[in-house]
Amino acid sequence: MKNLVDWKGFIHQYYDEEELVKLTQDLIKIPSHVNYPGREKEVGIFLSDYCQRQGFDVEVKTIVDERVNVIVTLKGTGEGKTLLLNGHLDTVPPGEMDFDPYGAEIVDGHILGRGTVDMKGPIASMIIMMLALKRSDLKLTGDIIFTGVIGEEEQSEGTEDLVKNGIKADGAIVGEPSSSQYSAGHRGLEWLEIKIKGRSAHGGVPHLGINAIEKAGKLISAIQDTIYPKLEKRSHPLMGPSVMNFGYIKGGIQPSTVAGDCIIQIDRRYIPGETVATVIAEYQEVIDHLKAHDSDFDAEIIRMPNNMLTLDHLPLETSLDDPITVALKNALSAVLEREPVLSTKRGWTDASLLYNFANIPTIVYGPGDISYSHTKNEQIAIKELIEAVEVYFLTALQFCGN
Repeated sequence: MKNLVDWKGFIHQYYDEEELVKLTQDLIKIPSHVNYPGREKEVGIFLSDYCQRQGFDVEVKTIVDERVNVIVTLKGTGEGKTLLLNGHLDTVPPGEMDFDPYGAEIVDGHILGRGTVDMKGPIASMIIMMLALKRSDLKLTGDIIFTGVIGEEEQSEGTEDLVKNGIKADGAIVGEPSSSQYSAGHRGLEWLEIKIKGRSAHGGVPHLGINAIEKAGKLISAIQDTIYPKLEKRSHPLMGPSVMNFGYIKGGIQPSTVAGDCIIQIDRRYIPGETVATVIAEYQEVIDHLKAHDSDFDAEIIRMPNNMLTLDHLPLETSLDDPITVALKNALSAVLEREPVLSTKRGWTDASLLYNFANIPTIVYGPGDISYSHTKNEQIAIKELIEAVEVYFLTALQFCGN
């Protein structure tokens, strides 16, 4: 195989930048968030029709409520490694954005709109790379499989269905926006809710009640005093430190009533060496200590059911020596013309499910500045979409073989 530098620009001969931009715009113009009727159904059907018109082998699979996964395959010629490209079709709701979330207008070389970086732009780069490769006379020995999946922003129903039904590949790339960096690992994710139980009473006679908000304050202080110092001592070279966040609190009904209950919701990001069980046990230990020293303190901790479907959101930990990691790093280096940055600040992604439950070494890389994800001014640079087509091609060239 030629040096990677010699292959730079090869793939660009077989697609038009305008079709890359148009596909990105067309995907953005179709809402696919939780509050939209049918959610990902419409955008999934659009993408499957587009790929079928291009002559790809396409499978459309209904996962739940007519919401579909789209699986697109470009067959190789022999026994090379299979590369899986994964992207989610859903977005977060638009909220109050600075512009029409579905206008997909171009301003100063950027496409604007909900889902541009997270992650319809990355999906467009993946599909256009496969299309350009299909048009060329270059035949890779291994297969390339694209999976457009539902539900990543909530319960990951789409990728969970892939792994439960035995998806096979030798390596995978999840195309979440990565600011021209790549990730071989990220922390696991757990959402926990602690329910503090008090006793309601009139605000004029508060001594007759047990104020759950006050007890919640004690609990928060105790967690800060005992768990925070432990987390500060835990870190991992691929994913950084263990962290937690108090994300939501609600208690009582109105100012003149002693709060009879209060709930605290926690986002907990954990690393290898920790488990769901040990994470919960640390909070339970704090609760038990407070109960032992305060007879009026009563609380229970639960896993929030909307965090996941059935598979735990475990950490991702792909080896830096794995062929997919090496291939992606080499490709990114060739395109950027510098040593690429290995990010340790990645949020949880579907890469975890592919790695932990399908045993597929998986890397996270995609076009777009991650800081635009979920924001009121979400946008993606066209230059980065083009860059990603090149990176995906050079990765496939090395990994799949030719």
